[in-house]
Amino acid sequence: IGNRMINARLETAARKPSFRRAWAKRRAIIPADGYYEWYTSDAVTASGKPRKQPFYIHPSDGTLLSMAGLYEIWRDPAIADEEAPGAFRWTCTILTTTATDDVGRIHDRAPLLVPADRVGEWLSPDNEPPNDLLVPAAPGVLTAYPVSTAVNNVRNNDASLINAEPFEQ
Repeated sequence: IGNRMINARLETAARKPSFRRAWAKRRAIIPADGYYEWYTSDAVTASGKPRKQPFYIHPSDGTLLSMAGLYEIWRDPAIADEEAPGAFRWTCTILTTTATDDVGRIHDRAPLLVPADRVGEWLSPDNEPPNDLLVPAAPGVLTAYPVSTAVNNVRNNDASLINAEPFEQ
């Protein structure tokens, strides 16, 4: 189930058993140059499945994204010694909301971004998360372009993965 928890919906994170404790006290910033989303086109593959085109999405001004996240620390009950390596696992999730900006045409969800001047406010466990703090990207803040389907394989990990590729719908 853990691989399905990479993202948490803002609309339900405070209530979901898997996220509510982290929502209250363990908030994080996930810094990133950008992220990938897959656009499902009307075209189909040779196997008859819808064609999915990866897009690289990043800040238009070249700065870093400060994505709102939550973290949790899990105790592995199979390891008796709490001091042993691997006795605890640190995990995180990225908060998402409905995509309202230019990249909403690619995918219906987008990470929530924390403005640089409010990072401390988001991270403080003493603060209730203010409703106006977590916002989707404003129009024009993010740029998206199609990239190679090589990003679909986790064995691929190099700078060429963010090179623009032609895209035909």
